[in-house]
Amino acid sequence: MRRDARGREAGGPQVSRTPSLKGAAVGRRIGIGLMYGLWKPRVLGAWKVPASGPVILAVNHTHNIDGPMVMGTAPRPLHFLIKKEAYVGPLGPFLDGIGQVKVDRSGADRAAIGRALAVLDQGGALGIFPEGSRGEGDFASLRAGLAYFAVRSGAPIVPVAVLGSAEGRGRLVPGLPPLKSRVDVVFGSAFDAGDGSGRRTRTALDQATVRIQDRLTAHLADAKRLTGR
Repeated sequence: MRRDARGREAGGPQVSRTPSLKGAAVGRRIGIGLMYGLWKPRVLGAWKVPASGPVILAVNHTHNIDGPMVMGTAPRPLHFLIKKEAYVGPLGPFLDGIGQVKVDRSGADRAAIGRALAVLDQGGALGIFPEGSRGEGDFASLRAGLAYFAVRSGAPIVPVAVLGSAEGRGRLVPGLPPLKSRVDVVFGSAFDAGDGSGRRTRTALDQATVRIQDRLTAHLADAKRLTGR
């Protein structure tokens, strides 16, 4: 990657410390233990995630456990973009330690953009909630960030549908799904968001966003049919 005299990527945002791959691997092991220990994940299509090279996992988002659930079921360590509001107390250093990327959603967070691009430049796997926050989880409203990362890096996108995480409330902890309940995680086929031209204009990113939304929405519908959710 070409840098200027101040260590910044030429023509791009300032890049700070690259999230730790070893930390993400530790986070994956923790996710496996917690998710399989507390719930019953049913994982479909994990083999569709490229075994190496940069990749973006685009995940629908209806519950706080969706991120940890994907971290614990994906076949590769993940660096998720996580809102800065989650970095409270000891959770902040922990999330940093397991290689996650803190992002300020109030504006264009250049440091977070730089860290996310660094993950992809080094062949890592980046996790994104393209809707930006929890909601219906139907990919109905996508932000432009996913298209930018995909077009800028050339990394393929793997759609991921998490189903069942918001269907019930646990007795012991009402804010979590019932313990030992089934949560389905369905990975889709990787696809390229760009049109092959390499253009990163506003028009090109808008067109990429439309293509991405079509693919994510279709995957979610397929996942629901496949799982009966």
